[in-house]
Amino acid sequence: MEIKGLRKIEPYVAGSQPAEKNIIKLNTNENAYGPSPAVHQALASFDAHQLRKYSTLDQTALRQALSDQLGVPTDQFIIGNGSDDILSMAFLAFFNSEEKIIFPDLTYGFYKVWADLYRIPFREVSLTSSFEIDTQDYLVENGGIILTNPNAPTGIYKPLDQVEEIVKANQSVVVIIDESYINFGGETALPLLEKYDNVFITRTFSKDASLAGLRVGYGIGSPKLMAVINAVKNSVNPYNVDSIAEALGTAAVRSWDYYEDICAKIMATRDWFSQELQAIGFDVLPSKTNFVLVKPYGVTAGQLFAYLQSKKIYVRYFPKVERISDRLRISIGTQDEMERVLMTIQELQHEKNDLSLRNAR
Repeated sequence: MEIKGLRKIEPYVAGSQPAEKNIIKLNTNENAYGPSPAVHQALASFDAHQLRKYSTLDQTALRQALSDQLGVPTDQFIIGNGSDDILSMAFLAFFNSEEKIIFPDLTYGFYKVWADLYRIPFREVSLTSSFEIDTQDYLVENGGIILTNPNAPTGIYKPLDQVEEIVKANQSVVVIIDESYINFGGETALPLLEKYDNVFITRTFSKDASLAGLRVGYGIGSPKLMAVINAVKNSVNPYNVDSIAEALGTAAVRSWDYYEDICAKIMATRDWFSQELQAIGFDVLPSKTNFVLVKPYGVTAGQLFAYLQSKKIYVRYFPKVERISDRLRISIGTQDEMERVLMTIQELQHEKNDLSLRNAR
């Protein structure tokens, strides 16, 4: 007998988490470098006896650390179980009109899933032929806007003045700016918070702060928006951030000089790797993130994906996403790791060239 009332939904597909050892894992945009020594110390000194109690309701210590770092009042922060938690609550809090929300057709895949899950009408807006967000496409009637900047999976950054043009033209709806990758070369939209009540910025500790396994993220918005999203949080799960996550997240923020250094290393390796790939014929989109989206030369994306995986190098392939089915997204590892990746790519190219020459004889 059929059971009534079951939700039908197409879930988000996350990147794989292979359990093998001695691999180069470049498929989920994790940070190649570990957490700061301060985070290690905070974990080592954490009093496990405190876990008998519920976590704090407002994460005062972490919000104060973020306030000191970013120069934003503490009451304009909300902390979550990763930025996914914040974004999910933001969809529930801010998108409740009958008009369609809009976001790019190539962006973070969870946006479409949340809109479907919460039954929010939406429209995907095509990126340009060069994979950029066209400002004019967002100067239309809508029920809200979500932009990842820099965008994923393209890695392309949209200049702040162009983002502001979209915000200024849409002051009757909320504009969410997902800044998961902002510390890899982009200019933050934080200055817009002082000028517009409709801006909500989300960030994660998973990329720049090397804490993907901890699950910590945060949102920043005007007092008007914070009142609504905090009400949603307390209606869903007031204890959404555990005690260990708050302690380690706070330690990470208080030791941000360390993260600035490793982000600089990642950016330098990214730019080097991009240039090296271009030199062997690859098409590489300009990136301000900790990954690059590339179109291989001399081999197909599928062939390169399989070859790299056979060498225990894991990258991301989107065979079902038509516009980028001929591309691979490669996270940036350490310099040594990326040198090995480059050598492996060149090996496959040489094999293909040798095969072509033999067939031509």
